Amino acid sequence: MSAQDDQPTSAAPIRKALLAVLVFQLALAGLLFLGDLGQEFTLSAPGRDAPGLDQPTRPGDQTRRFAPRTLPARTDGPPMPVRLTLEPDGADRALLRGEIAPGDADPLARQLAALDPAPRVIALDSPGGSVADALAIGERMRALGVETEVAAEAVCLSACPYLLAAGVERRVHPRALVGVHQHYFGENTLLPAFIAVEDIQRGQGEVMGYLIAMGVDPALMRPALLTPPEDIYLLTAEELSEFRIVTGDWDD
Repeated sequence: MSAQDDQPTSAAPIRKALLAVLVFQLALAGLLFLGDLGQEFTLSAPGRDAPGLDQPTRPGDQTRRFAPRTLPARTDGPPMPVRLTLEPDGADRALLRGEIAPGDADPLARQLAALDPAPRVIALDSPGGSVADALAIGERMRALGVETEVAAEAVCLSACPYLLAAGVERRVHPRALVGVHQHYFGENTLLPAFIAVEDIQRGQGEVMGYLIAMGVDPALMRPALLTPPEDIYLLTAEELSEFRIVTGDWDD
């Protein structure tokens, strides 16, 4: 048999390989497309229809729909800032409010250092955001030895509980909302979960190590890992104590 007769047979594996690469690229492009559509496109989960954050919870019914930009409207204050803001709130207090955006850690560290006198208590009101920045800010807060609290009608969701955990003493008002869920990994939540399992596991390990260092039970990660990013698991008063997120009762 001539060399020319061998060409179709030898070319077949190459064509199959190229076809497999093309299929992979198309699938990858589809994942990126769906992820980048964000809030305009939702992948529905069969049997899941969580109520909104404005609906009351009870033990066993604690999962609520969640999107940082669609928190229930308030009538007693300005809208939630899209970046963390730090404001003095009395002689020995400060208010840390807003979404935790990537890159917020360094400016917040400088602002904390510039407060004179340094705050004894930092009140939190945040829908969360960047986990890495929350951990870095929390470490700075713990180094300052501040107490943390979440006041009535305030929220501390997603990555915000890591800021709450940074307090040497921690309090949560009975009418505050504290909740956890799976972490976002970058701007696209589908692609990293598809090809970066190692990075995701490393990130979860860093969070667990942080919680242990702050004196919080890392079992808090269980409800977080079981709750998808588009939902939030709101912790009961009993769970706040069980996971050692709070160290004492709210004192009016």
